[in-house]
Formats: sequence, C-alpha cells, structure tokens
Amino acid sequence: MGRALGLGDAARGLSAPNPNVGCVIVSQAGEIVGQGATARGGRPHAEAFALQDAGKRASGATLYVTLEPCAHSSPRGPACTDLILAAKPVRCVIALEDPDPRTAGRGIRRLRDAGIEVKVGIGRQAAKRSLAGWLTRLRLGRPRITLKLALSIDGKIALPSGESKWITGEDARRDVHFERAQADMILVGRGTYLADAPRLDVRLPGIDDRSPRRALLTRGEAVEGWEILHSPQDVHRLHDVNDLLVEGGSATASAFLAADLVDRILIYRAPIIVGEGKSSFGYVGLDSIADAHNRWALVGEQRLGVDRLEVYERVRDG
Repeated sequence: MGRALGLGDAARGLSAPNPNVGCVIVSQAGEIVGQGATARGGRPHAEAFALQDAGKRASGATLYVTLEPCAHSSPRGPACTDLILAAKPVRCVIALEDPDPRTAGRGIRRLRDAGIEVKVGIGRQAAKRSLAGWLTRLRLGRPRITLKLALSIDGKIALPSGESKWITGEDARRDVHFERAQADMILVGRGTYLADAPRLDVRLPGIDDRSPRRALLTRGEAVEGWEILHSPQDVHRLHDVNDLLVEGGSATASAFLAADLVDRILIYRAPIIVGEGKSSFGYVGLDSIADAHNRWALVGEQRLGVDRLEVYERVRDG
C-alpha cells in the first residue's frame, strides 16, 4: 500500500478532475507484477494501468489501491470494478472508500459478491492526505486551497518599496516549485502580476513539464495566458481543479482568508528582520482575538537550509 500511495502522490496535480489514485498488484509469490497511477487528465485510471501492466499475472493476485475502484459507467472509459472482475484477483486491499455517490460502496460490494476478498482501511489516513484536493472538491464544491507565503521573522513579505526578491533561500524556493508541481492551478492578485510579472512555472529538473495553469484574481480585463477569477468565491466554478495554490500578495491572501476559503497555509520563514515594510495580511474577517483561536493547527515543520517551513491546516467541523 505504501508503494500505491507513493504512485498516487506523484499523480497529484495531473489527474484532475479525477482523483490521484495509485494501484499495485502483487502475485501470490509476493512479486509486484503491475502498478500504475491515474493518468494526466484523469484517464486511464490507476487500476486500468496496473491491470494492463500485470496482464494474465493479475489472476490470483492481490490488488492494492488507494481508493475504492469506481463502479459507475462513464463515456471516458470502463468502470474499474468491471476490469478487476475480469482479471480475477483473489484479494483487493483498499485504503479509502469512495465518497462519490455514483460509486460509494458499490465497487466494494460487487467485488465481494464475486467472491473476491476485500479489506478496507489499510492506509486510510495517508490516502485522505494524498487525495485531499479531490476530497475537498467533492465535499465543498471547490478545490483544496493552499496559501503560500514567504515571510521574515517579523512577518513582512516585502520592503516598503515593494522589493521581495528574495526573502527566502534556494532550498525554500525549490520546495515551492515542488508544491507548484502538485497543484492544478496557481493564483496571484493583479498587484503581484503587475509588480513581478511572475512566471509561476515549475523549474525543477525532471518535473519541469508539470507547470500548472495560471489564474489572476482581478476585477479587470482578461490577460492572455491567464484564467480570470473576479472574486475568491469564483473558486466554486473550478470544477476541473483539485488543488489551487495561492501565491499572493497580501491583498489576495487576506481576501481568501476573510472568505474562509483557505484550507492549508505554507509559511516559509526566513531568518531576517525587515522592520518597516509590507505586512503579510490585512483584515481577514475577525473582530476579536477569541475568534482567532482554534482555527488553525500546525501539522508540520521542516528546515529548508537557513529557512523554516511551517504547515498549518484549517480546523473545520467534520
């Protein structure tokens, strides 16, 4: 299952509108005979790739998959449950049940009804993390939104002049490019676009072909090569985006926070003090300190050269 999760993680940012699933097939002798992940654009599914890779060796094998195989018909391809039934494995290990109402347990039931042993829940929490973008879109009708900020010790994003290159070092910037590679879309505000003319691409060897779509938050006119969102609420019409990365600046970050649309915050904190300068946030919709508590949980920390990455997730009911 760990290998299947790794394959699914590698497909994040490529599989939308479908989930980034990983699948591994293991023979009775314990040999991996097939593996795959959801393809770019969502088809073929991970199970289809793995079964094609395994061929006849899938018969009698165990299939490990990070999400319940789909059981609904689609004009884009066959249901994975049908493919698995035809391949005749003896066992299927599934990390997470599919919450999509078109499948929602039907895949598991059909496999069990055919006499295939099904075990559910191995790696469930890891699968939830891996599939967080797609799960968020299914639950909330919008992408999972990650806000990225590069800050000084005193919480500034730029000098009074607006200069912000570079607050953080190369290791932190490399990590940002890795985050970009896992997003379907990156968004900045009009001010950042005009001041920095950002490329917002991925410039890491080996994954430089994974640059996501670019979006601009503006009430102004369209810009060639950019998709336009007129307000943060427009994220609800991004039906083919699982993960949205918001890179700033301050006004854009504040607007998304005030609308309570941010699910995850990445703070790359540099060991510098700017003093007077541009603050990271403006008004974010809170009128008392009490309202600010218990909204965010620190879920990870990491040293990146001289800088430190802090990862926060929004605490939501359910």
